[in-house]
Amino acid sequence: MITISGTLSKGWMAKALGVVFDRDYYFEPSRRYAVDCQCNEYAAERFPEMRLFYSESNLGQIDYWDKSQIQIGGIQPNMILGMLLGADFVPQDSGDADITPGCLAGKNAAELLMPESLLGHRLTMLFDEQIRQVQDDSQRRLRPIPPFFWDLSGRAAVHGAMTSTQKFLGENIFMDMMTEPQRALEIMYSIAEAFIVLCRHFSEIANLPITGIHVGECSSCMVGPEVIERFVVPVTSKIGRELGPVRLHSCGPSTGHLETFSKITNLYSLDLGGDTSIRRAREVFGKKMLISVAPLPHDMSVQSTEPILSWAKRILEENNGGNLEYIYHLEPGYNINNIYALTDFVKHLPDFQPPPATGGGTI
Repeated sequence: MITISGTLSKGWMAKALGVVFDRDYYFEPSRRYAVDCQCNEYAAERFPEMRLFYSESNLGQIDYWDKSQIQIGGIQPNMILGMLLGADFVPQDSGDADITPGCLAGKNAAELLMPESLLGHRLTMLFDEQIRQVQDDSQRRLRPIPPFFWDLSGRAAVHGAMTSTQKFLGENIFMDMMTEPQRALEIMYSIAEAFIVLCRHFSEIANLPITGIHVGECSSCMVGPEVIERFVVPVTSKIGRELGPVRLHSCGPSTGHLETFSKITNLYSLDLGGDTSIRRAREVFGKKMLISVAPLPHDMSVQSTEPILSWAKRILEENNGGNLEYIYHLEPGYNINNIYALTDFVKHLPDFQPPPATGGGTI
């Protein structure tokens, strides 16, 4: 099966509608719901023939999004954990939010080894209360989507432990993995355990069973396969054993990592950057493995449609009949005509099959 879907970024929505993604957007559910509805109404009206909606890149799934859902704590995973560990939240009115870096710099790994204590943090309790308020409001009949989740599918999302460690400790972690590997691994295991505890907690509070886990290991392209095998494989395997089937995201060129990725326990799907060899991915994983692949930013930005179509044809050839999903995330400055061309190309493939819009289900 081959399909295509896309998401609209905050930057795109700010430019198109003038909406503001300030602090209240993230921490006031009614404000969040109103803005999200406005953005998705725009998407439906502006792009009626496209499988395109407003959501975080690589996280929300159009086939499991429903207009009755209300996002509680819809903040990138490592930002939530970072705030629980002392970082400050930094919103951007016309783009993605961030947190202050280095919240664990200079601290001992033991400070992370009691993840259950995070459940008593005022931020966790705030999100708990907001979920309960939605559940108790019988007139609105909205479905709360808790932190670490993005739609009704039950697929949770976390950042990979190495990516999160870089966020919390800074660039020194890459040196620490060489000079103090056991300490670095302990920190990563602690971060993974914190994510596991938090995902289970919010799943239970919101009555949204976990069906799988997206692990965004964005830093993986910055190290070699030996480092991936020593740190990413065991820690991500723990997440897979504890939470369910893993969708692994690696946004950079990952061809040299594919065989190492195959050692991750309970890996069911790959989310790869457009400069990764899909031919090699099929050699390692076969045709049944679902692979999502995104075009390169340059190909989405240029005036000519030729680069993105050449890329799409190459991916199709390398895929060799496998289970494939073309995905994209629209940022300001991207040429929408290139996305129209990509969509038209995919829709005319013999293997194209748009999944039915279910509004819920399993991964």
